Amino acid sequence: MRRVTLTQFLIEQQRAGRVSADLRLLLEVVARAVKAISVNVSKGALAGVLGEAGTDNVQGEAQKKLDVIANEILLQANEWGGHLAGMASEEVETVHQIPFDYPKGGYLLLFDPLDGSSNIDINVSVGTIFSVLRNPEGRTDVTEDSFLQPGSEQIAAGYAVYGPSTQFVLTVGHGVHAFTLDREMGSFIYTHPFMTVPDETSEFAINASNARHWEAPVKRYIDELQQGKTGPRGRDFNMRWVASMVADVHRVLTRGGIFMYPLDEKCRAQGGKLRLMYEANPMAMLIEQAGGAATTGRERILDVVPGKLHQRVPVILGSRAEVERVTAYHLEG
Repeated sequence: MRRVTLTQFLIEQQRAGRVSADLRLLLEVVARAVKAISVNVSKGALAGVLGEAGTDNVQGEAQKKLDVIANEILLQANEWGGHLAGMASEEVETVHQIPFDYPKGGYLLLFDPLDGSSNIDINVSVGTIFSVLRNPEGRTDVTEDSFLQPGSEQIAAGYAVYGPSTQFVLTVGHGVHAFTLDREMGSFIYTHPFMTVPDETSEFAINASNARHWEAPVKRYIDELQQGKTGPRGRDFNMRWVASMVADVHRVLTRGGIFMYPLDEKCRAQGGKLRLMYEANPMAMLIEQAGGAATTGRERILDVVPGKLHQRVPVILGSRAEVERVTAYHLEG
C-alpha cells in the first residue's frame, strides 16, 4: 500500500484547486514546527524543559517552559517564509509583525502553541492549535483589526496532539484529515482520511468541578446524562476529561461525544473560558467539517464576530444531535 505523506497530500490539494501554492507551503512550515515541538515535548525532563518559566502570558496565566519554547518555534519557523502578513499567538498580547527584511504574503496565522500545558509535568497529552485567515484585501499593514474576522472566514485550521504518537489533524475546507508522524522517517503519513464525528455517542467531556457554577440548561443536560438507563435518555453515559482541549476534542472527533466548556458564574465576566480566535474557531471548523456542530450554547461559534484578539467564548461542540439538544435547552430559557 502506497504511503502518502503530508506534502504529497497538500500537492494533490493544490492540483485540485483547493489550496494555493502559498497556503500549501505555509501548512508545511507549520507541520515542520510541530515536529520540532514534538521533539521537545517528548524529551521532557531529559531536556530540562519541565516546570514553570517564571513568566505570565497575556491572560495572566503562569507559563510553562514548554509554552515559551513552543511559541518561539512557531514564530521563528513561520516569520521568514514569505507566506504571512502577520501572526498572533495566545501567549502574546499584540500582533507579531513579520520582520521588515523578510518578504510578506497574504495570510494570517493564529495559534495556541501548547494547549493543555498544565498537563506537561504529569506526562499527559498536550497539543498545538492553529487557524489560517486571509489578510483583508487592500491592507498593507497588519493590525489587530486584520485578525477580527468570524471563524467562517478561516481557510484552514488544525491541531497537533502530542500523545503516544504525534498526529497532525487538518482541514482546508474539504473534510478533516489526520497524519501520523513517522519518527524514523521524519514525515507525517496520511493515516486517517475524511474523519467524521460519529452521530451516536455515550461520552461527554466537561469540568465537573464547576457544576455549582453552571447555568440551568447545562445542569439540566448533564443531569439527564447522569441518570443513565433509568433517565430520559434511556442509556448510560461516561464522562471523560483530560483538561487538554486538543486531547478531549481529538477523542470526540475519533469516537464521538460532546465537549463542553460552557458559560458559568466563574467565567461570565470574561465572556467564557476558551479563546475564540486560537481555540474555539479552529476546533469549530474541524468539527463542522467532520459532520458535527459547534455552538456557544446560543449561537454558532463560526458566526461570532470577534471584538478583540484575545476574546473568550463558551464552547459546546461534538456530535450534532447532542450539541443541538443542549443548545436548544439554552434557547428555551
